[in-house]
Amino acid sequence: MLSIAKYAAIDIGSNAVRLLISDVIEQGGQPPKFKKSSLVRVPIRLGADVFLNKKISAENEKRMIDTMTAFKLLMRSHNVFKYKACATSAMREADNGVAISNLIKEQTGIQIDIINGEVEAAIIAATDLHSFIDENKTYLYVDVGGGSTEFTVIHLGKEIASKSAKIGTVRLLNDMVEEKTWNKLKDWIEKHTSKYDKIELIGSGGNINKIFKISGKAFGEPLTYFYLSAFYKMLQRHSYEERIVELNLKQDRADVIIPATRIYLSAMKWSNAKHIYVPKIGLSDGIIKSIYQETIPSLVL
Repeated sequence: MLSIAKYAAIDIGSNAVRLLISDVIEQGGQPPKFKKSSLVRVPIRLGADVFLNKKISAENEKRMIDTMTAFKLLMRSHNVFKYKACATSAMREADNGVAISNLIKEQTGIQIDIINGEVEAAIIAATDLHSFIDENKTYLYVDVGGGSTEFTVIHLGKEIASKSAKIGTVRLLNDMVEEKTWNKLKDWIEKHTSKYDKIELIGSGGNINKIFKISGKAFGEPLTYFYLSAFYKMLQRHSYEERIVELNLKQDRADVIIPATRIYLSAMKWSNAKHIYVPKIGLSDGIIKSIYQETIPSLVL
C-alpha cells in the first residue's frame, strides 16, 4: 500500500526565508522516502535590520507578511498536510520579533516558532546527517547562518560537544563581530578537537552548497582545505559586480559567500581538518523529518 503525504518547512533565517515542500512516501513497512517537491527562497535579510538597529524595519515587516501570505497559498496549492515555521537568530534578537510573529499569525494564519540555537541544532540532527557519518571517525559539524554558526563535535557517531556562536555572514558583512568573539570560538574548537588525531569537517548552509556545486565534485566527495583556501582568494580578487556577472552568483549570495568561506576555513584551520564534506542538508530538511517523526509540534494546514 502506497501512501504519500506532503509536509512543508518554513525556515526564517537572518539572510533569507525558505519554504521547502517535501513528499513523504511510505510503502509496505519500508523506511519512508523524503522527496523534495518545491523549494522557494526569498532574500529578505532580516539580520541587516536586527544586528544594526535591534528591530525589524517596517519595510521588512511588510515583506515578511507578503512572503508568508505567498507561502500559505503555495502550501495550499501543493495540498500540504502539515507544516512548521521556525525563525532563528534575527527574529530571536529583534526587539519586535515576537510582535511581528503575532502580526503574521493574525494576518496570514501562519504560526512562527522562534527557536534557540540548541533547538536549531537538534532539528538539524534529525536530518540524514547520520548517513554521511563514518562511526569510526571524528567530525566537526559547522552550520553557517546569517546571524550565528552552530558547531558540533561528533566522535564515533556520538555528539560530544556543541556551541552556537554569534558569528554569521550578515554580522560579518556589517563588521559586527569582535576579535574576542573569534578568539573564544578558536579556543573552543581547539579545546574540543585537539585530543583527536584526525578530524574532518561537515559543512552545511547555502554558501558551502554553492561552493561545492561550483567545484564540480561528485556527491560524497570532500573539498580540500587547499581548494577552499584558493577559492576564498579568488572570490576576494573579484568585485561584488564581477561575482554576480562572471561567477554567476545571485545578488544576495555574492556578498555573504566571502564571510561564509572565512568561517569554514577558520574552523578547518583551528581543528586541523584537511577535508570538508558537504551533505547538502539544513534546517528545512530537519523540520520535515521532525514533523514526520513527531519530535516537534506541527500544524495542519
